[in-house]
Amino acid sequence: MISRARHIVAAALSGALLMLPAFTGIANAASAGKVYPVPLAKTAADVKRVADHWKPDQLKKADIYSPATPGAAAAPASSAAGAAAGPAAPAATVKRTTAAVPSATPVLPRKGQVASTMGKVFFLLGGKEFWCSASAVTAKNRSVVATAGHCAYDPRQAKAAEFWIFVPNPGPNGETPEGIYVGSSISMHEDWAGRGDYDYDYAFVTVHRGFTWVAKNGTFVMQDVGRLQDNVGGLGLELNKKPDTYAVVAFGYPAGTQPDGSRPYDGRKLHMCLEGRTRWTVAPSLDLQKGVQLQRCDFSPGVSGGPWLIGYDKDRRLGSLAGVNSLTWNRDAKDRYDAVSSPYFDNATGDVYRRAAAQTTPANVT
Repeated sequence: MISRARHIVAAALSGALLMLPAFTGIANAASAGKVYPVPLAKTAADVKRVADHWKPDQLKKADIYSPATPGAAAAPASSAAGAAAGPAAPAATVKRTTAAVPSATPVLPRKGQVASTMGKVFFLLGGKEFWCSASAVTAKNRSVVATAGHCAYDPRQAKAAEFWIFVPNPGPNGETPEGIYVGSSISMHEDWAGRGDYDYDYAFVTVHRGFTWVAKNGTFVMQDVGRLQDNVGGLGLELNKKPDTYAVVAFGYPAGTQPDGSRPYDGRKLHMCLEGRTRWTVAPSLDLQKGVQLQRCDFSPGVSGGPWLIGYDKDRRLGSLAGVNSLTWNRDAKDRYDAVSSPYFDNATGDVYRRAAAQTTPANVT
């Protein structure tokens, strides 16, 4: 029997707890697979249908919904066979390229010297509302959001999130100062979609042009505000950064309960874990063999998908994305979470990002 001192508690950021033995080092990295695309809202009519769900009164209540997603437990092996049986048939699987993917450079919005890349995603699964953290990433289509895989797709049900939107820099009462951006398509690794493999718990979502709600004649109408990156800027992207050779700052909107039952965060404010060193970590029960852990971080559910940034510039609020919050850890099995982990961002991650960055969306959806 393993003693209590040799146990670590790791929790998927939806709140599921798992008792795991302590680990050192890293197993051989899983072989790179393929990009798995899933369509979301494709037409202006689709966008309008999603938008109508998230009118101002609904957004005011959005923070009371469950943080993170129910898709954070390891998927059964049988889910791989049913991965294509979701509500919408995915496009043809995209083969992974062999060329290294160049890093992307952070950019400021077209107007202003301060970025507002971080925010929340809201969506439905099984008819129930959920939310996560996320961020805008620079891309040639100026329309890419990075988040956790379990904030876009539930591999246990082989089902994509519905009514998916990104709200950068959200206000505490449903305000959307930088607009609302409806998801157009999800790009993820096939091992997340097929197996719930936490080595690939990330997704890059291509979004439509943004809009805001404007009161007119006793109702609300959509008003176009343009492309995401033009309005809020975009984080850079760093790949193949070996843990313990760099420091990161992690961000998110924590809200969930701590192991001792306390709830110090309410999910309405962006929080950060101060710059810290990273290390390899593994969790075999979740197929996590190449995880990267950031210690001394008490994040709780709600931060899923929030960015890990290298070279963070607090004045411009920009840096380069090197990971996303995926799992939270209670390493000493005491009263508070004390670490958070991300999948390792490598060339396979770059392939997923590149597919999202290459997608096009309609010129106008309002």
